[in-house]
Amino acid sequence: MKTPKLDTNRKALEVNLNDSIYGTFAEIGAGQEVARRFFRVGGAAGTIAKTMSAYDMKFSDEIYGKSSRYVSQERLISMCDHEYSLLIERLGDDRGKEVTFFAFADTVSARNFQGTNECHGWLGIRFQTEPLGPAHDVLVHVNLTDAENVAQQEALGIFGVNLVYATFFKRHDLDDFIKSLHDSLSIERIEVDMIEFRGPAFADVDNRLLSFKLVHYGLTNAVLFHPKDGTVLPSTTLRKTPILIERGSFRPINRAHLDMLYGAEKQFKIETSGSSKEPMSILEITVNNLLEREEISDERLLRRVDTLLAVGTPVLVTNYSEYFHLTTYLRRYTQEPVGFVVGVNSLLQIFDEKYYEELEGGILEAFGKLFGHTVKLYVYPMTLGNYKRFLESNDISLSEVELTNEPLVSAENIGMQVDIRYLYSHLFCRGFIEPIVSFDKNCVELDTSNLLKKIRSGDPSWENIVPKETVEVIKNRKLFGYQA
Repeated sequence: MKTPKLDTNRKALEVNLNDSIYGTFAEIGAGQEVARRFFRVGGAAGTIAKTMSAYDMKFSDEIYGKSSRYVSQERLISMCDHEYSLLIERLGDDRGKEVTFFAFADTVSARNFQGTNECHGWLGIRFQTEPLGPAHDVLVHVNLTDAENVAQQEALGIFGVNLVYATFFKRHDLDDFIKSLHDSLSIERIEVDMIEFRGPAFADVDNRLLSFKLVHYGLTNAVLFHPKDGTVLPSTTLRKTPILIERGSFRPINRAHLDMLYGAEKQFKIETSGSSKEPMSILEITVNNLLEREEISDERLLRRVDTLLAVGTPVLVTNYSEYFHLTTYLRRYTQEPVGFVVGVNSLLQIFDEKYYEELEGGILEAFGKLFGHTVKLYVYPMTLGNYKRFLESNDISLSEVELTNEPLVSAENIGMQVDIRYLYSHLFCRGFIEPIVSFDKNCVELDTSNLLKKIRSGDPSWENIVPKETVEVIKNRKLFGYQA
């Protein structure tokens, strides 16, 4: 029998009535909404040793030390360090053998009076799993999406209770833990785009896997991974940065994928030569499109991301099926140029009106969002033979398109269907669509249709198609059905 969800008040009361849980709350930036929830339901004297808020920057610096940013993971950790140390110092001898201590903290930028600030926050809890035991951390970054300050404060209070409750009662089931963070909430109120577990109790937890679960269960629409830094915060990493992005299923990534990216990079660097920051190239996997083609678990998706990170490029995992949604997402963080690297096959799909039937304005509405200020498609060519096979596999009659006689199909000579031909011509002539001019003809001619079959059958020729860094990952971890 499925256990019914507890509402926010019931969760707070369950924590208050547990004699083994005792600690402090320190909140900056959105009132004391989390602590208030525990006080309102009763029994808080058995749970809360202290609450506090240090709003003035000088007060905050005197207590927690100076920080380059007040709403940051750095500030959150210093708050947890200070409050937890005080708790152990002052109550450890008296109650340390009886209770598990915790220190909850948050530092938040809720909507200001003018409505001009970025609304987000860091929340965390440092806690013991047993009396006298070592400390563990759960750290979370959220974006507050309500339009009014009071609504953001309310949402933050609910989320904080969910986090405290999940920490003590759901940490042994990661899926349940992640899902429960949105109890009584939705992504329209709070988006969770980063979570991190620390401590010996979580030694076997891969924090990147938790990030996938945030996307999987709809707490966020995108998470970003860096080859060296692991999971990174999109708002920090992408801020004011020109972005070049290549979407694919990458089963696995092959030399043609990289040739596409490298060719587009040369043109994009010229396009962004006046920008203050170096452009960032990103490989993107959209989970929705992936699940339409194959069954894939979070664990398998993580292994696939590892094969991409091996080539040294950041990886974005999203829930966005259509490119115009991805443009809207990126525009949250940067107004610099954005480039999408696509093959001729993807270009045809972008111009397929069936993907925009749910929009009132159809393909024109979608393209109005996709081709905004300084957004461009960089198109990689395709051999004529592969192009014909693609059309046939997608039930597009050769008679419906103007088929070129040239050996390579490119953005310049692609034959679009009659009803969108003039729309394509307009966008091409206006410079929104640009052919990739620097490419390796050998990569364009690569036959990748049987790549997976070659890996699984032990045909060594697959190693000539896949980047050597990825080959090593596939072999070492026996991915994609590889057998030594």
